[in-house]
Formats: sequence, structure tokens, C-alpha cells
Amino acid sequence: MDVTIITVSRPEITLNVTRGAARLLTDLGYAPLAEVTLPNGRRADLMAVGRRGEIAIVEVKSGLEDFRVDRKWHEYLPYCDSFAFAVAPEFPREILPEEPGLMVCDGFGGAVLRDAPLTPLAPARRKALTIAFARMAAMRAAGVVVTQLEG
Repeated sequence: MDVTIITVSRPEITLNVTRGAARLLTDLGYAPLAEVTLPNGRRADLMAVGRRGEIAIVEVKSGLEDFRVDRKWHEYLPYCDSFAFAVAPEFPREILPEEPGLMVCDGFGGAVLRDAPLTPLAPARRKALTIAFARMAAMRAAGVVVTQLEG
């Protein structure tokens, strides 16, 4: 019996998890944008706005080493109402902190394993982020490459 081993590179895993998380966010009523640089210079893998204006940030982790070298997730919290990690099904989930939400995703969708705790943003910050998010989405739709939130 021949056994075929398929290896998937880290960029492919990242792309698949990001795609699945974006689809999951859409199913949950959010409008997601990928690769959003926040006012503090950190880049959110996914930022999304919900139907009632709530803002979620999702950090994609492609593997154990990606998580170990990147411990900046606390720096996203001032820019969202909820924060979650999105990982592939084979990711060792037991190493992740328990505070954030948790999604398990592949290239087709995903599931929420742990809801992200809600920490409402201050109204002035929410307004500024929502306007910047809307402008970024509109400019991207017009074909203008924008990655940094204004403001």
C-alpha cells in the first residue's frame, strides 16, 4: 500500500485559516477585512465590524512556533470589543491562553470553540475606528491599496 504524505507550508496554513476565519466571521454577521494595521502599528490578521457596530479582531496562528515567537496579542485589545485566536484543526490548542476567544478554521470555514469575552470600547474610540475601517474598506473596494487605519 502506497502512502502519500502531503505537507502544507506555513503560508498555506495561514492563508487557509485566515480564509476560514473570514468566512466564519461573515456567517456570524461580521464584515471582515484582512491585514489591518492598527494605530499602534500592530497588524491585525482580521478585523471585523458586526451588525451593531461591535469590533472584533482575530489573530491567526499557523503553528506552534508562530505562537511562541509572537506574544503581542495583548496589544490588540485596546482596538476591539472582542479578540480571538484562529488556528488550524491540528494546532495544539492547549498552549493558547484561556482569556481570548478561540476559533478552529480551515480553508472552507470554521467553528467557535470558545466565545471571545466582550470588553466594550469607549464610544469615541469606537467611532474613530469604525470610520477608519469604513474608509479602508471603501478604498480597497475602489482598488486603492490601504493597510493602515487612519487616525
